[in-house]
Amino acid sequence: MSEFSHRWFNQISEIDAALWQSFFDDTPFTDHAFLAALEQSGCVSEESGWQPMHLAIYQQEQVIALLPGYLKHHSYGEYVFDWAWAEAYQQHGLEYYPKWLCGVPFTPIAGQRISINHNDSAKVYAYIQHILTATAAQLGWSGWHINFCHQQQATALTSDTVMQRHGVQFQWFNEDYKCFDDFLASLTARKRKSLKKERAKITEQQIVIEWLEGTDISKQHMQQFSHFYRQTYLKRSGHNGYLNTAFFELLQQSMADKLVLMFAKYQGEVIAATLSFKNQNCLYGRYWGTNYELDSLHFELCYYQGIEYCIANKLKQFHSGAQGEHKISRGFKPVYTYSLHHIQHGDFAAAINDFIRRERQHMALYKAQCESLLPFKQQ
Repeated sequence: MSEFSHRWFNQISEIDAALWQSFFDDTPFTDHAFLAALEQSGCVSEESGWQPMHLAIYQQEQVIALLPGYLKHHSYGEYVFDWAWAEAYQQHGLEYYPKWLCGVPFTPIAGQRISINHNDSAKVYAYIQHILTATAAQLGWSGWHINFCHQQQATALTSDTVMQRHGVQFQWFNEDYKCFDDFLASLTARKRKSLKKERAKITEQQIVIEWLEGTDISKQHMQQFSHFYRQTYLKRSGHNGYLNTAFFELLQQSMADKLVLMFAKYQGEVIAATLSFKNQNCLYGRYWGTNYELDSLHFELCYYQGIEYCIANKLKQFHSGAQGEHKISRGFKPVYTYSLHHIQHGDFAAAINDFIRRERQHMALYKAQCESLLPFKQQ
């Protein structure tokens, strides 16, 4: 008989917030308040295809590990793409959904996905793997997945039946810059000139940027930001986005101390905005929206202002989200992301494992190519 036991939770509110926070503190996105806002606003639910199904591991009566999790009925909003796997299942008359996912909805930010408080983490990992695989067999999941975990956790869980997948994102790192000009001085002359030219366009268009944090952010500010977010999604994707106004209002109520709202104004009118999150070391650029497509406005608000903020507040890193090769020329370096995948069907598991192996080789080449394009002076 195992020394451990487990319990599933269908709402984050069923887990004590203080207990949850004692396990998760590395990014704002695994905060109890963030996950609760997603659930309370209805952004994640059985109806949305993100059915909360969080996992707690116990030793006797004590919680020793927690996992934020969701039963998925599609692959939208994950940013680790497995649509081809689902299509292959369908072509063979099999069901790929439901699957279980450990991760943060709509958030391609790496962080602690399984948080363990036990002196033998390897034993806890083995138990978690056993429980997930047994539950998948019992409930008819095609498999289980852990997205955007730390490299150390990916290494600890990779096995003959758990596949490790790599991706590449772009992040900015603060090399103890004292001001934005210090950062510019680290670039080649051509790239430095290009960035200055882009930023000058903002001044020429008489656009002013305003930063708001903490208690300076009001409910009305979040409603205004939500409008920009939904309008931009509607133009780009034909829908209003994954997140609603209620979600943004709940963030303002419960975790304003971790928010940074940036407004772009023209003649006193707010024309665009970004919403970022922060902790002691990092700024996380997450959402953006605008009513006007103005020259260089996206670069200024989503990248240069974030760099300015990190330098001013001595933050070590600016994480600006997924994708975006255009970030390379603006000083964002390629970094790996890690995810883990267990597929129940043996033949499909073998085929997907082969795909992932070849994909990892491609990602290594891609990362090296991106590094060769960085705009920094040769040391």
